[in-house]
Amino acid sequence: MTYKRIHISALVLAAALLMLMVFPFTACNNRVKSSNIEAVSMINAASSAKDYERIQSLADSLGKAGNISKGESNYWQGYAYYQMGQRELAEYFWQEAIRVTDNSTDANDLVYYAKSASYLTSQLCRYAEYAAALHTALPIINRLEKIQCDTTSDYTNLLIFAGCAKTYFDKEDSTATDMLERAYQMHIDNIQKKSSKSAYRDAMAGIINIAYIWVYVEGYEQGLFWTERLGQLVQDYKAIYADDKDYIDKQWARYKIFLAISLEGVGRHDEAEIAYKEYLQTQFSKTTEGLTNASDYLTVAKRWDEAVANYRTIMEYLQNELNVYSLDNIQRYLLKKYHAYQMLHQQDSTNLTARQICDVLDSSIINSRHLDASELHSIHVRDMEILEGEARSARQRQIYSALVVIILLIAFATYIAFRRRAEQKLHKAHEELKEAYDQLEETTTVKERMESELRIARDIQMSMVPCMFPLYPGLDMYASMMPAREVGGDLYGYLLTDNKLYFAVGDVSGKGVPASLFMAQATRLFQTLAKQGMTPAEICTRINDALSGADNEGNMFVTMFLGLIDLKTGHLSFCNAGHNPPILGDGDRGGGFIKMHTNAPIGVLPGMEFQGEEIENIKGRPLFVYTDGLNEAENPSHEQFGDERLLGFFKEGDFESARQVIESISADVDKHRDGADPNDDLTMMCLYIQSTT
Repeated sequence: MTYKRIHISALVLAAALLMLMVFPFTACNNRVKSSNIEAVSMINAASSAKDYERIQSLADSLGKAGNISKGESNYWQGYAYYQMGQRELAEYFWQEAIRVTDNSTDANDLVYYAKSASYLTSQLCRYAEYAAALHTALPIINRLEKIQCDTTSDYTNLLIFAGCAKTYFDKEDSTATDMLERAYQMHIDNIQKKSSKSAYRDAMAGIINIAYIWVYVEGYEQGLFWTERLGQLVQDYKAIYADDKDYIDKQWARYKIFLAISLEGVGRHDEAEIAYKEYLQTQFSKTTEGLTNASDYLTVAKRWDEAVANYRTIMEYLQNELNVYSLDNIQRYLLKKYHAYQMLHQQDSTNLTARQICDVLDSSIINSRHLDASELHSIHVRDMEILEGEARSARQRQIYSALVVIILLIAFATYIAFRRRAEQKLHKAHEELKEAYDQLEETTTVKERMESELRIARDIQMSMVPCMFPLYPGLDMYASMMPAREVGGDLYGYLLTDNKLYFAVGDVSGKGVPASLFMAQATRLFQTLAKQGMTPAEICTRINDALSGADNEGNMFVTMFLGLIDLKTGHLSFCNAGHNPPILGDGDRGGGFIKMHTNAPIGVLPGMEFQGEEIENIKGRPLFVYTDGLNEAENPSHEQFGDERLLGFFKEGDFESARQVIESISADVDKHRDGADPNDDLTMMCLYIQSTT
């Protein structure tokens, strides 16, 4: 994924998400119905005391005892783990809450269905997993609208998160704009009905998320628009609740720093400076979070020396808290500090910060893995408890069956009856043995037939990708595809018409037969549309229209890089649909990844218009396109091949031929795997046009 030029502090987003989620919510009937009032009172008391371990314990035990519903139990356990910073467990229980209430029409279930979805989507947005956030939010939004549960605060939150996720993929998406505007109007209507603190705070938290995403994607005009709305709400809140000084100071500070960044982004530098000075007059600006936010503005304004000074102060404040660095802390502070020193050309300080990053990175990764392993173990224990419960029920049924048999045996306790029963058992055992043998023979036959069919499917799939490449003067082209299983989801293809060469490389979500079928559709559509002379962006748009929407029941998608080369001029038109950026060689300088616009993968957003780009001339420069099975190839220690190792190949080796490039990289990947099985399909394509043609 392409990194943005600026990053508003993750602290702002995390705080805004928390604010947005903690306020009271309403069900379709504006009242939360619990299956046990006393049980919920105990959980609410633990929540007020912020005793999250007790919340988890109560929700688990009360759910098992049947005092609260399964949806309610899973929601509260997810909430407790969320507050304790255990992301994997939080997401697991919210997903369980959604699953067990998905088809329910009970009012209490619908409350926790919507609330779990709202929390889960907010968590995914917080970690920038916007595609997953869309897949979670959109079906639930549709269901809440169908059953007329679309007036609650949880529904409003889902609109905001879905709108922000859509904006991340496409700033021009009108449906995203409509979602955000609807959510804003719902907040304003709520404030007009009841001018309570919670109504105002809920609205401000939502608008902070919206303003944040616009600034994050550098949509500064829209960022300015939403920031002004935030400022108006803060002023209205202050007029009513002037005694809430700490909260007003914090939100006024956030308004001013968003305003400064947006004004700087649209070139209104003097106004931005005024807003920034007003921000510095707040108490919030002197906190660690406030200093981090100030550094974000200084970075946009390219005031690197002041940004460096801020990061030094932040590190002094956090010296006692950062004995063990997390990956978030490294990204939030050390990497930004390193970048600021780089821009100031202070080589000694840059190197010192780089060494500090290297010193703490290894322990941070190990600590992160330990935390993930601990959470996964807890999930495994939970699943085992469910299985053990089911096993106990099965054993009880077996005991009852045995008692019935014993009673029948006693009733017929004569020699003839025993002998007869023995003969029946012997005959039954013989028949069961015969049936088991027949089943074994049938299973073996089915397995052999399946293996044969998979071999045939692989042959068919491999026949769909070309093994011969165009013979055109001055063109050197070669490609290969290696599925991780018998059949895979990667694809590549080309079409040569006169002096125009279309080519495509793609990666379908998932593996195996479903991915191969989806791949076949994408390949057929590419060939058909390319023959019509469409541009790469038009082809991506048409394929997306064909593969997304109601017909895509499996929610599958495909990333694709699609290009069109004029072989006479070397002009390259291309469209990147969520795919890895290709590498364009550059002689002695080695070359690097092509910088490009981020489109969503094909199949994610129905009706999306894909954006295309172009490079004037690529003659004399090898173009290398690949799927993530290359850079994410793992060895037995789960170390990935990585982007740096891939770039190093082009910096250290001379280009001999397209086939030599692919075969050399394939050999390097096999050496890196060191005997480990492939963890993903691997497809590579290399093109080179001689500069003399």
